Amino acid sequence: MSSEKPLLRFGVIADPQYADVEPRLEYDRYYRNSPKKLADAIDTLNGEDLAFVVTLGDLIDRDWESFDPILSVYEGLRHESVLLPGNHDFSIAPQRLTEVHARLGMPAPWHHFLRGGIRFVVIDGNEVSLFSTPEGHARHAEARNRLDALEAAGAINAMPWNGGIGDGQLAWLEQTLSDARERGEVVIVMGHYPLYPENSHNLWNGERVTELFERSGNVIAYLNGHNHVGNLGRTGSTWYVNFKGMVDTETENTFAVVEVYNERIDVIGYGREENRSLAL
Repeated sequence: MSSEKPLLRFGVIADPQYADVEPRLEYDRYYRNSPKKLADAIDTLNGEDLAFVVTLGDLIDRDWESFDPILSVYEGLRHESVLLPGNHDFSIAPQRLTEVHARLGMPAPWHHFLRGGIRFVVIDGNEVSLFSTPEGHARHAEARNRLDALEAAGAINAMPWNGGIGDGQLAWLEQTLSDARERGEVVIVMGHYPLYPENSHNLWNGERVTELFERSGNVIAYLNGHNHVGNLGRTGSTWYVNFKGMVDTETENTFAVVEVYNERIDVIGYGREENRSLAL
């Protein structure tokens, strides 16, 4: 490895999934232990030079009231906090569904920002899903149709706890990547759902997104959670890094620091998260 300084460094957390409920031992998920793990992760990340810390969805497991205890832990973070929702963040009363993005302090459900010369893009895979809108909503009907079609096709990711993105968001993403390419920017995209390799947790229309990344040619990495065991893949010029879920295991933590260099991305894993060096 060369000794040059990274272009930037940022922290990554996935799936704290807090709720004041008993653990689900068959999944090794300890919901009440997440605030302590998150506080320990923040304590470590506060000692690092970071541009921001992103949490890749599922801050809670269920119930609107769960947001207060977990979000209060972030008040101890000295870095900018970038939050985005996962499927469990919509396991709340139907009348609260439209409030989730604002509760997480997001400027919009999908958006982008520039840090260290790198364009970061946040996508929302919950847009077309059975949980982000109530029954009777047009997007809920669209989600039911998409899931039915995937089930009929025998798709491995035809699961009600996955979601998809709509045509408008796809068009926005294509334009955002095109604009970044014109400015000579490389892009890192962040979302809750995996896109690649094929997995039962993947975004319903993940292939359309990976094809878009391949056509665009400037997306160096896609970062996600949702699949708590983690995963890694590469297709085209894009690395697909699935971070492990914090809620899993009684005591072991998992989070990471990502360093971006001109010729590689280094993932420095803590706890169950592994170290990776990904050549660009």
